[in-house]
Amino acid sequence: MLPGRYTEDRALVLAAHLLRSLVRRADGHALLQELLPQVLPWTRFLPATDRHILVQEFIDVTEAAASVDNVSPIAQLLVEWRHTAEVHADPELHALLSAPRGENHGPALPPDPQDGA
Repeated sequence: MLPGRYTEDRALVLAAHLLRSLVRRADGHALLQELLPQVLPWTRFLPATDRHILVQEFIDVTEAAASVDNVSPIAQLLVEWRHTAEVHADPELHALLSAPRGENHGPALPPDPQDGA
């Protein structure tokens, strides 16, 4: 690599560090949430708490993706959040998916290793 040249992986690492540095500022997280709909218009359908979570997850996943030189996790995260926004954009679908479904059996347990033997 030539000195001073940025490859895609170095650019991704730089972007991750810039995002992390921005949210360390007192107003950084709020600024990212404010700008989010300009960059990703579908985020307007997300509740404010979800936009907050999206910003934090985006920063965390971007850092992790940069550490393995792979942008696929970032793309996957955005696809998942876009689907969440699609549900919030459709009141009937949101009501259907968020309605209680019978008896609550608590959290799922990990598979029993004896079942696979």
